[in-house]
Amino acid sequence: MPKAIPYDVLVIGAGPGGYVCAIRCDQLGLKTAIVEKNARLGGTCLNVGCIPSKALLHSTEIYHELLHGAKKHGITAKEVSIDISALMKKKDGVVDKLGKGVRMLVEKRGIEILTGTAKLLGNGQVEVSGKEGIQTVAAKEIILATGSKPVELPFMPYDGERIVHSDHGIAFDSAPAKLAVIGGGAIGLELGSVWARLGSEVDVIEFLPEIATGFDPDVAKAARRILGKQGLKFSLSTKVTGVDIGESGVTLRAEGPKGNITFEADKVLVAVGRAPCSDDLGLEEVGVVTNKRGSVTVDEAFRTNVHGIRAIGDLIPGPMLAHKAEEDGVACAEILAGQSGHVNYDLVPGVIYVDPEIANVGLGEADAKERNIPVRCGTFPLAANGRALATDATEGLVKVVAHAETDRLLGVQIVARNASELIASAVAHMEYGGSAEDLARTIHAHPTLSESLKEAALASDGRGLHSL
Repeated sequence: MPKAIPYDVLVIGAGPGGYVCAIRCDQLGLKTAIVEKNARLGGTCLNVGCIPSKALLHSTEIYHELLHGAKKHGITAKEVSIDISALMKKKDGVVDKLGKGVRMLVEKRGIEILTGTAKLLGNGQVEVSGKEGIQTVAAKEIILATGSKPVELPFMPYDGERIVHSDHGIAFDSAPAKLAVIGGGAIGLELGSVWARLGSEVDVIEFLPEIATGFDPDVAKAARRILGKQGLKFSLSTKVTGVDIGESGVTLRAEGPKGNITFEADKVLVAVGRAPCSDDLGLEEVGVVTNKRGSVTVDEAFRTNVHGIRAIGDLIPGPMLAHKAEEDGVACAEILAGQSGHVNYDLVPGVIYVDPEIANVGLGEADAKERNIPVRCGTFPLAANGRALATDATEGLVKVVAHAETDRLLGVQIVARNASELIASAVAHMEYGGSAEDLARTIHAHPTLSESLKEAALASDGRGLHSL
């Protein structure tokens, strides 16, 4: 067996959590290496998730606006067409550029990258299998950051052609005439929007009574109404029970509020969630405890039950979001270096990047009431915002949830263009324990969409200036 290579830290997985953790470890003086099975770093987020989907969303927004919105601005766009191969080339170029950037950031710091798959051997040792063979490396601390994968329905295995997941959904070579999307969460809505803009007839099938789980029902309903106007069709409280795959298409069998129903489609995009990539790591062999979902159990310092092995990101319980994984990585590195790394999991923002975007942080009104927390809520419609009117972005609203007795800001939910950017100011106020009054007193430039947050905060106390 090859001689073991000693490191202070060995990070397994180079997604947002893994490579950021490695960089922070290096900054703190820890000799660090990364094991990554793919040639390009960045994990699911950069390669087949966050980044390519946002590139497709942006490109298709331009196309959709030229087709359906240009005329109202006095712009005549003739013979507008779409070249999906060029669209995909542009998306792939973005991914490649960012991938090279991440590798450069890691290599310039002297962090060694070991390309291959990893398996825990115990006693601080890891077997790495790659093109160059098998080697054993050792480290004082091993950090598992292997991310997550799409959940597969047991009666509907992926074939990459008719039954697909998000990795496939960002790379179709043409727009399917009919696309069935199982799941009304972020992935289903985003990719459903992409292909609807490109001409697909999209049916979104959601098991729960409303789309966008985690948002207040009134906010989710408003988002669904807007997306419906863009062509997406929704079947709520509907459970898919079976599938028939033919030579020319797919028939989904489902149970809805009115009984049995079928959906005809050329492709079915299954977007019912993600599961931790905890298989084939050797967790069971070395005794690392996992839960029923395959998530690795850790304490507040990201330690597993096995000494010298920690885990972060999608591999542990919590929201499976790239920015949460990054914060895990930074906090874990700082704890290893003797600092007080910490992540406030109550303030991890969530975003669905449709148009308008849907974003939230903290508690919604329904969540607060379930916990018997007294609340005051304020809403403000984008239709009353000057910048929204000037830029044709009047669809949506902002909702502020504040404690009825202390006025502490408990949560904010937004349906608006650039909601992903707007939510950051709400997170900042909530991070220091700010109140709705603090948000209302914050000076926002005029005219901006961000003024809607100020107005919603004012409305929570009945003081809205631009709403009745």
